[in-house]
Amino acid sequence: MSKEIEIDEFLELSKIFPVIDVRSPGEYEHAHIPGALNLPLFSNEERAEVGTIYKKRGRVNAVMRGLEIVGPKLKTFSKQALALNSPNLLIHCWRGGMRSSSMAWLLETVGLSCSILKGGYKSYRAHTLNSLSQPLNIILLGGYTGSGKTDLLKLLEESGQQVIDLEGMANHKGSAFGALGQPAQPSTEMFENMLFHKISALNKSAAVWVEDESHNVGKVFIPEPFWRVMRQSPLVVVNTPFNTRLERLMRDYGCYSQEMLVASIKKIEKRLGYDKCKLALDSCLKGEIKQAAEICLLYYDKAYGNQLETRYGELLKEMPQIGFIPGSEEETVALLKNIAQKYERERFKQ
Repeated sequence: MSKEIEIDEFLELSKIFPVIDVRSPGEYEHAHIPGALNLPLFSNEERAEVGTIYKKRGRVNAVMRGLEIVGPKLKTFSKQALALNSPNLLIHCWRGGMRSSSMAWLLETVGLSCSILKGGYKSYRAHTLNSLSQPLNIILLGGYTGSGKTDLLKLLEESGQQVIDLEGMANHKGSAFGALGQPAQPSTEMFENMLFHKISALNKSAAVWVEDESHNVGKVFIPEPFWRVMRQSPLVVVNTPFNTRLERLMRDYGCYSQEMLVASIKKIEKRLGYDKCKLALDSCLKGEIKQAAEICLLYYDKAYGNQLETRYGELLKEMPQIGFIPGSEEETVALLKNIAQKYERERFKQ
């Protein structure tokens, strides 16, 4: 017989056994537990229909209609669950109510052992949001646009360092051009779930590298508790020559169509100013992409420089600064690892 388990046990077991989310496809697509399989009892339309019946005609009528809908699907559900080749399954719906209990009953009739998340996905969300404020030994990796911070994060992770790639999770590179070539962004709720999932796997006593970001990455917002932890963390500034940064921008964005680049430039028209925006747009339309990129890069340099001055003032001069140019990858990563070790010994020690 299925049993209800608390969120901590559920998450621990999810490292071993499959998680089945029986909510509707729309609920799942909006946000879900990373790695969970969607096995919905109802389609989006069916869920809406049953909900309407519940409000207008009561629980019994809603349950009867639900049984009519689910009955023909029972064989398919069983086959899909058995195909997972796991004797134990973890099941949840929104509140840990009838949908998850019904699925657990069905799957146990075909010999599977099921555990239901007490409080459902709602309890997972509460746990997630509470956990995002926990202390972490974050080191921010800052620097002007095109400095190669994303490249450095990848190199650091490959070298064994702990990294949280916020832009990677958000499917956005942070600037007005950040959506180019990227998949659709997740909802902020799904982003929070992925962030929690990543943090849960970290060694909390060791340093964690995170790129210095604005409060939002495209349309996705960094959760306030984690944002506060970031803002209290030390910063390492990556100093990369302007021309190197310009070449990186050309490498990353120069391959896109004029129409896509023009649309991105127009997003920062008010901040660029009419004259500079017109010059950038004209350059882009003439095929002079590098000149357009240079105009935009100068704007981003000024904006980020002002932001750093506001945040740190004179303390900015005391922040560790490193250079990063093509060919210096190994040396730069070694310097950053030394900085992390220093912080772990001095600043992060208990």
